[in-house]
Amino acid sequence: MANTERSGGVSVLLRAWGRGDLIARDELMTLVYEELRRLAGAYLRRERGSHTLQPTALVHEAYMRLAAQDRTTWKNREQFFGIAAQMMRRILVDHARSHQAAKRPDAAGRVVLDERLASVEPRDCELLELDEALTELEAVDSRLARIVELRYFGGLSEQEVASLLGVSRSTITRDWHTAKAWLFRRISTRKTQP
Repeated sequence: MANTERSGGVSVLLRAWGRGDLIARDELMTLVYEELRRLAGAYLRRERGSHTLQPTALVHEAYMRLAAQDRTTWKNREQFFGIAAQMMRRILVDHARSHQAAKRPDAAGRVVLDERLASVEPRDCELLELDEALTELEAVDSRLARIVELRYFGGLSEQEVASLLGVSRSTITRDWHTAKAWLFRRISTRKTQP
């Protein structure tokens, strides 16, 4: 199925689900499952090698949370994947917190800040540090935090984020660079503090 057909089909199914059509919800999940699994796999590749959560489990947990969304007015594919990204982020953070509580503090889940998040040489950071930095960024500039969430966790392109947020692609490009620099500085500063 072509991307535009798939995107249109996703939007139609989302709107039907939003009106209470549970068959549309199930058809939607069949249509987007592989893409969600690919995103989950990408998130988990950034984690420590011994991570106990598998992509399929992450997708299924996200699906359970998405299926419970009975008050969401679904609009389009970008919105759906944005919410799915938020849920996957929360699942990974919850998993890292429970793992950290069960083990020594330095055994928490890690995520690599690659070239998409830092304009200089990549550095490792813990997922919990990234989540905390994103939470702080949200207090400073909620749009910047949302862009990071959609691009990094949601895997959306700059154009898809621009469409979802109703701004130009050049604004997203500029804000994306600003957010990457802010996060890099914030995480780097924490690593150098005692």
